[in-house]
Amino acid sequence: MDREKEPKEMSFEEKLQSVQEMTKRIESGALPLEDAVKEYERGMKVLGELETELNDMNRRLTVLQNGTERETTDEDI
Repeated sequence: MDREKEPKEMSFEEKLQSVQEMTKRIESGALPLEDAVKEYERGMKVLGELETELNDMNRRLTVLQNGTERETTDEDI
């Protein structure tokens, strides 16, 4: 993961890439167990954020597909 940015500051694509990098580090077997578990925990947190973002985008797209003409608000997403 890009250590200079917090996951909340990263784009969707950067978050996805960071999870892929974490997965590689864990699967390499080179990390001590404690570090691998911490990396796994960070990865699960970022995956949760990605899932939330995808759900939000899905809701926005559904509004658009249903032809809703009103502007979406923060409550809609």
